[in-house]
Amino acid sequence: MKINLFSSRRLSKNINISGDVPSGRDLYVGFLKTAWPAMLESLLLSLVNVVDSIMVSNCGTNAVAAVGLTNQPRFLFYAVFFSLSVSVTAIVARRRGQNDREGANACLSQALGVCFVLIAVLFTTAMFTAEPLLLLAGAKSDTLGDAAVYFRITMGGLMFTAVGMTVNAAQRGSGNTKIAMRSNAVANITNIVFNYFLINGVWFFPELGIKGAAVATLLGNAASFAMSVSSLIGKDKFLSHKKLKLFRWDKAQLATLGRITAGAGAEQIFMRVGFFIYSVIVANLGTAEIATHTICLNIQTLSLAFGDGLSVAASALIGQNLGKNRPDIAGLYSKAGQRIGICISLVLVLVFSLLGGPIMLLFLKEGDANYDYVYNTGRNILFIIAAAAPALISQVICNGSLRGAGDTKYVAVTSAVSIALFRPATAYLLCYTLGLGLYGAWISLLIDQYMRLAFSAYRFRTGKWAKIKI
Repeated sequence: MKINLFSSRRLSKNINISGDVPSGRDLYVGFLKTAWPAMLESLLLSLVNVVDSIMVSNCGTNAVAAVGLTNQPRFLFYAVFFSLSVSVTAIVARRRGQNDREGANACLSQALGVCFVLIAVLFTTAMFTAEPLLLLAGAKSDTLGDAAVYFRITMGGLMFTAVGMTVNAAQRGSGNTKIAMRSNAVANITNIVFNYFLINGVWFFPELGIKGAAVATLLGNAASFAMSVSSLIGKDKFLSHKKLKLFRWDKAQLATLGRITAGAGAEQIFMRVGFFIYSVIVANLGTAEIATHTICLNIQTLSLAFGDGLSVAASALIGQNLGKNRPDIAGLYSKAGQRIGICISLVLVLVFSLLGGPIMLLFLKEGDANYDYVYNTGRNILFIIAAAAPALISQVICNGSLRGAGDTKYVAVTSAVSIALFRPATAYLLCYTLGLGLYGAWISLLIDQYMRLAFSAYRFRTGKWAKIKI
């Protein structure tokens, strides 16, 4: 009998079904209903850096390189809040499945309390360590000044970013993925408008160059923060400001939050250390290479955005169905997400392969000293990005499924092996020992994506994630 690749029967292969399950159509529609706002949110979030790079390119490739150098130092600070948001989504999703409104709001209350304490410590640290961090990241005399200015101004909005991230994570876990999408849409619109006015000094606004791009990013984060917090206003909402009890510490809630955050935190540490070392390896190749690398990373974030959105949906749906004691349906949703991801990745392969030249031109200014190198090298790297897209999207969805189940420790271990150890070592070998330059860095990234996919797919097939208690 012929079985449709996208039918629920096909999806249920190797899954122990314990009751009635949705039809194939209902699975995909249900998944996409949760996923499309998250995908759009991730895309809009990625566009903040993309838009900054495009609009800053009018100041030259040195300016693009300066902005790119701030990414990994900023993400080192954001890593703490990324970890916290992973655990908040997993816990709130489980409480949503159990219809435990009090438990979900208690989780958010504790997370926000922790968030405010961390903001005070990390903001102060960022202000005093800007130059040393950027020098460590590979900044040189021609980029350090601009990079430090951009870093300090954008880190000035740490409170907006961290609190908004935590609230959005809780809303995703509850199934409300639209608020995060809307808040990031507002952030992008604000960022683009003020980039236009402040970078080049349009109308009565001063011409601030890179400083203007940083101010625009900060204002966008502030607008996003306001939208996220406003989503909690209302006593009848599943997550409501009326139910929040900030700074009233609950040991049991903190223990659960800490247990999940520990695994996610370890993953973030390994990821950020690996990405930081990787970026330093590229930075030491030269300013033109940094600019090219920054542009290509921004382009790749477009494919990562789709994967992240599908990952958010998988995490929320798996958590909710595990809360209902239906690991079989949780597994079906994860498989449905994988198939949607495969379809999207095939489209991206064609886009990056066929439209590499026009895409690169968006980031370049005619007459720049590094124009030819950046254009030609970037266009070739887009073929590598195309080859990596299927693995990137698939592994992100699979790891999102594991995180949604609370299996953060396994993801942390695989991140340590693949990102913190394998990718930097391979990048150095290919870039310098074998003399492949920037191409070597991207070949190492390609191999890393397929390695991470193999790790996460193996874990998912074992079914151990379904037995984790939260």
